[in-house]
Amino acid sequence: MECTSTRPSPASPSGAPVGAECAALQARCEALELANHKLKRINAALIERVESAQAHGDDGYTAFQHSVVLAEQVRERTDALNQAMAELKSSNQLLSDARLRAETAHQHLIDAIESISDGFVLFDREQRIVLFNSRFKSFWSYSRARIGAGTRLAEIKRLSKSTGLVVEEQRGSRDEHMLYRLQDGRWMQVSERPTREGGLVILYTDITEVKQNETLRREQALAQKSRLLQRAVDNLSQGMAMVNAEGALELWNHRFLDLCGLAPINAHRPFAEVMADSELALLTPASRDPQGKPISEMELRLFDGRMLEVRTHPLPTGGFVNTFTDITERCRQAEALSESERWIRLITDHVPALIAYLTADLVYQFTNKVYEEWYCWPRDAMLGQSLRVVHSQEHWQRLEPYVERALSGESVTFEFAETNHHGQERYMLRSYVPNRQASGEVVGIFVLIRDITERRRTAEALHQAYQHLEQRVRERTAELTELNGQLRREIDERTRMEVRLREAKGEAEQANLSKTKFLAAVSHDLLQPLNAARLFTSALLEKGTPDGHAPLVRNISNSLEDVESLLGTLVDISKLDAGVIKPDIAPFAVSDLLENLAAEYRQIAGSEGLSLDFVPCSALVRSDLQLLARILRNLLSNAIRYTQHGRILLGCRRHRQSLSIEVWDTGIGIAQDKLVEIFQEFKRGDASLRKQDRGLGLGLAIVEKIAGMLGHRIRVQSCEGKGSLFAIEVPLTTRAPRSRAVEETPNPLVERLGGARVWVLDNDAAICAGMRTLLETWGCEVITALSEQDLARQVDNFHADADLLIADYHLDDDRNGVDAVAQINARRSAPLPALMITANYSNELKQQMRELGHTLMHKPVRPMKLKAAMSHLLDRSALGM
Repeated sequence: MECTSTRPSPASPSGAPVGAECAALQARCEALELANHKLKRINAALIERVESAQAHGDDGYTAFQHSVVLAEQVRERTDALNQAMAELKSSNQLLSDARLRAETAHQHLIDAIESISDGFVLFDREQRIVLFNSRFKSFWSYSRARIGAGTRLAEIKRLSKSTGLVVEEQRGSRDEHMLYRLQDGRWMQVSERPTREGGLVILYTDITEVKQNETLRREQALAQKSRLLQRAVDNLSQGMAMVNAEGALELWNHRFLDLCGLAPINAHRPFAEVMADSELALLTPASRDPQGKPISEMELRLFDGRMLEVRTHPLPTGGFVNTFTDITERCRQAEALSESERWIRLITDHVPALIAYLTADLVYQFTNKVYEEWYCWPRDAMLGQSLRVVHSQEHWQRLEPYVERALSGESVTFEFAETNHHGQERYMLRSYVPNRQASGEVVGIFVLIRDITERRRTAEALHQAYQHLEQRVRERTAELTELNGQLRREIDERTRMEVRLREAKGEAEQANLSKTKFLAAVSHDLLQPLNAARLFTSALLEKGTPDGHAPLVRNISNSLEDVESLLGTLVDISKLDAGVIKPDIAPFAVSDLLENLAAEYRQIAGSEGLSLDFVPCSALVRSDLQLLARILRNLLSNAIRYTQHGRILLGCRRHRQSLSIEVWDTGIGIAQDKLVEIFQEFKRGDASLRKQDRGLGLGLAIVEKIAGMLGHRIRVQSCEGKGSLFAIEVPLTTRAPRSRAVEETPNPLVERLGGARVWVLDNDAAICAGMRTLLETWGCEVITALSEQDLARQVDNFHADADLLIADYHLDDDRNGVDAVAQINARRSAPLPALMITANYSNELKQQMRELGHTLMHKPVRPMKLKAAMSHLLDRSALGM
C-alpha cells in the first residue's frame, strides 16, 4: 500500500516522546559548544597576557610563577574542553539514535494507517494535509482533483462537490459524524477528531453494506406493517379503498371487491378505471351536488336491491379514502319504521279520540288529526308549540293541577267540560299517562281525550237497564266463550295442517335430494351396459357388415350415442345438484381448448350446411379445463341446433382482468322475455326448425350451474330472427400453464396396434367381451379377466410378455384398478403402461392418475379416443419413457 507524508512531525502521536528527547539533546549540544567557545577565548586571552607580560620585561620569577599558574589553568580548561567534546560526541550519537527511532516510529505510523480499511487524513493546525493513506487517495482516483501534502481541508470539501464525487450529504444520528453518498453509489461515514497540537484527524469509513442492511431492514419493516395493515383492513366489515393524490388505488380489502362486484385487481391502477369495471357509479373528490358543494356521502342501490352507503374522507396529503357500507338492513329497518309510523299515524288519525304527546317542558311532539280538528289548528301546526300557548289562560289554569300530578309520575284520569268549535258543551274524559325512563325520570306525558258526552247522557238509561245487565252479560259471555272455543279449535286444526304441510315438504325435499344423490352415485352402473353396447357396435363397424346390415348398425350406433348423450346430461345435472363435481382450477392456454373445439365442431357444422369461423387467441386463463370445455360444447351445440343457415363464430375479447369467450350465431334468436327462462331445467327453444333435435332442455341449465361453480359470468344477447351471442368471462393469468395428462389434449399419434399384446381387467363380463371383440378387430392379442386371480392364471402369474394393461377402476370386493395395477407391476421386471377406465369424474382421482403416470379415460369409451390413447402409450413404451 502507498502512503504519502511530509517530514516527521513532532505533532504525530507516536513520535512525540522521541522528538522531545532529540530537542533536549540538541539544546545540550549547543550549550556545550558555547562553553567550549568561551574556554577557547579565555585560553587565548591568557596566552596573550603571558606573552604581553614577557614583552614588558617584568620580574622573571614572577613571570614564571604566573606562567605556571596560567599553564595550570590552561590544562584545567583543556581537560574541561576535552570532556565537553566527549559529551558533545556522545550527545550527537544519542541524537542520531533518536532520529533513527523517530524515523522508525514514523514508518510504523505510516504502516499502521495503511493497514486500516478506512481512509485516513492528518491535518496540522492550519488544516493542511500532513499525512494520508492510499485508501483516502483511492477516493479521488476517478476525478481530476490532485490531492497531496499541504492541501487544505476547505479545498478538499470544495473539490468533493465540484468534481461530483459527493452526490448526497446527511448528518449522522447523533451529529457526531457526516454521511456522504458517492457518485458510484457507495456511502461514506466521515469522523473528525482534534489533536493536542490543534490539528485534525479525519477517518473515512465505507458503510455501504451497513446502509444496505439498514435499508433492507426498513423495507422489511414497512412490508410487515403493510401486511398487518392489509390484514386489519381485510377484517373490516366495511369495504375500504384508499386512493392517492394521483388517483391511483393504493389499498383495498376483500369486502370492497365483494360489494363492487370486482375480480381481484392489481395495485396502483387508476381508481376511475377500476370503478369502470364495477356496477357502481361512485363519487370522487371532484363530485359535486347541484348546488356545487363537494359530495362526501351518498347512497347507492345495487342491481340486486342492496343499498350501499359510500363516504369519501379526504386525506391531508392528498387523495381520499372511500368506505363502502352495506346498509340494506338499516334501510329496511328505516323503511319499516317509516311504514310503522305511517300506519300509526293512519290508525290514530281514524281513532275517535284526541291523542297527543307532550314533553316534560309541555311542548307538543305528536297530535293526531282529531286533536288538531277539535282545537281548529292546521295540520302539524301544533307541533313544537307549548301547551300554555295552544290553550287560553283560563283553560290552562284548569288543567294545570292535573298536569303537575302527571309530571310527578302519577297517571291521571278526569272528566273535563269543554266547548267545541260549534259552541256546544261537551264532556271529555282526559287521561294523562307519564312516560318514565328506566331511572324513573318523567320525560313526557301521553294524552288521551275521549268525548263521553253521549255516555253521560245514557248513564240514566244504563242505570235503568242495570237489572237486566247481568243476564245480558252471562248471555254475551256464553256467546264469546263458544266463539273462543271455535276459534281455538280452528287454530289447532290450522296448526296441525301446517305441521303436516311441513312434513310433506321435508319428505319431498328429502326425496328429491335422494334422487339426485342416487343418480350421481349410480352413474357407474348406468354407464356400464351402455359402454359394453358401444364397444360391440364399434367392433361391428370396424369388422364390416353386409350391405343390408350396415345402415342398421349405424342406426344402432347413433341411437346409442343419443342415449349416451341424454344419460350423460341427466347424470351431470344430478352430480351438479348433489355437489359431487368439484372444479380443478389451473392455468392453461385457451388456444389448446378452442382449437380442438373449432376443429371438432367445424365438421359438425359442415354436416348441417353451416360454416364455423374461429378467431385464435393466445391468452392464458385460470379455470377447470374439462368443465369449461363442457360449457363451450353446450353453447356450440345449441348454436348449430338453432341455426338454419349462415355461420357460427367462436372467438375471444380481452377485458382488463378477464377474457370473454364468445359464441355468435345467425340463428332464430331468442325473445327478450325468454332470456332468463332458457337457463331453467327442461326449458327448450323453438325446436320445430330442427328435425333431429333430441335434447332434454338441460344444456343451458348445466352451463349455468357449472359457470356458477367456477365463478364465471355468463352473458346473453339476442335478437329474434338475427341470431344470438353467448359469452362466458374467464379470469386472465400470467402464469405458464402446467403440463397436462395426455387425455386432455391428445396429439396425433401413429397407429401401431397391430400385434400389440393387451391385458384387459374388468369385473363386467360384457365389457370384457366387447373390449376383446373391438381390440381384436384392430389386430391386438387380447387377454381378458374378471379379477386379478383370473388374470394371474392366464398370464403365468403376471410374468408373460405384454405391451399394455387396460383396467377398470371399480372392481369387485372393494378393490380398485389402481391397486390392481400396482400389484401386477410389482411382480414384473418391467412395469406395464396402464390405461384406467372409470365413470368417476373426481379431481382427486385425476390428480392420483397424474402422480402415478397412468392415462385416465372416462366411460362410455369412444373407440377413436381409445385407439389414440393406446397408440400413444405403446409409442411411449417403445421409446422407453
